[in-house]
Amino acid sequence: MNYLAHALLAGPLATDRIGGIIGDFVKGPLSPRPAGLSAALVDGVMLHRRIDSFADRHPAFIRSRMRVSADRRRVGGIMVDLFYDHFLARHWAQFSIQPLHAFTAETYQLIARHTDPLPADFLPVFERMASHDWLASYHDSSNVALALDRMSRFRLRQPNTLAGAGEELEREYAGLEADFLSFLPDALAFAAQVREARP
Repeated sequence: MNYLAHALLAGPLATDRIGGIIGDFVKGPLSPRPAGLSAALVDGVMLHRRIDSFADRHPAFIRSRMRVSADRRRVGGIMVDLFYDHFLARHWAQFSIQPLHAFTAETYQLIARHTDPLPADFLPVFERMASHDWLASYHDSSNVALALDRMSRFRLRQPNTLAGAGEELEREYAGLEADFLSFLPDALAFAAQVREARP
């Protein structure tokens, strides 16, 4: 899952939502607790990891990865993560009563007001995320294509096949959308179950 889906699946707790957003920036084991991260944030990061594991095993997510061309299959998980954020933004009103732009603005405010330290390499990413409203921008498929191209240049080891991957969203749009609509209700139920099972 990518940022928008993790923010939604995190549920109502601010620390879970922040943990969901920063999850990919926290490396290594969570026990013992990483220095500088509060126990509540660690819970949010753990939720992020459990959601990622759930997604990787879900039949709809697996179908989506198989829709990716053979040349890009190695980066198919990254692509599907972003494609699903696009479909979530497009179908937002089906899954949240809060308008998308209000939710994303609230998410940025929660992160900006958080007093505990956050991963150092997340902070410059967050500045760009908030200033350009990445979360809501995924509504437009051209912004998804742009994000994939940026990741190809700046986040992945070179060479990689991620550049131009936005074309695959357009080519497999209907199937990917159907996969997403099958996946997200299950993901919401799973995330709620994980949150409710915590002590």
